[in-house]
Amino acid sequence: MVSDSLETPVGALSVTERDGAIVRLAWSAQSTGRSALLDNALAQLRAYFAGRLTEFDLPLLVEGSDFQRRVCDAMLAIPLGETRTYGDIARELNAPPQPVGNACGSNPIPVIIPCHRVLSATGLGGFSGSGGVETKVALLKHEGAASLLI
Repeated sequence: MVSDSLETPVGALSVTERDGAIVRLAWSAQSTGRSALLDNALAQLRAYFAGRLTEFDLPLLVEGSDFQRRVCDAMLAIPLGETRTYGDIARELNAPPQPVGNACGSNPIPVIIPCHRVLSATGLGGFSGSGGVETKVALLKHEGAASLLI
């Protein structure tokens, strides 16, 4: 596994690759090496934060249960600038909202897999990334979803 990082408006982000797939994104400045895939992932993150990228195109490997992967797939289907609720995803997957919320909270590749686009039925819900809900709001504002927050 190798990781590389970059500074973003929401802090330092490090991306980890293993066996040709992105397996983790973390709020840190960790760098243990470089690869063509990591260079591509960092370039796509730079383009996203510059407003030039609306959808990531990277090989991802979600290490988790089948349910975790299904929730991550549902989050990947949420277009930039839009949101869903935990309940929306729960109905789509025919599952209770609580496990959906837990799966969102344990998303190993936040930002790229946009768990920040998932809200509770009555508010923002949580966010496991550095800065918590403030970072979630910053990402939603960056994506033009600020009107959804009012």
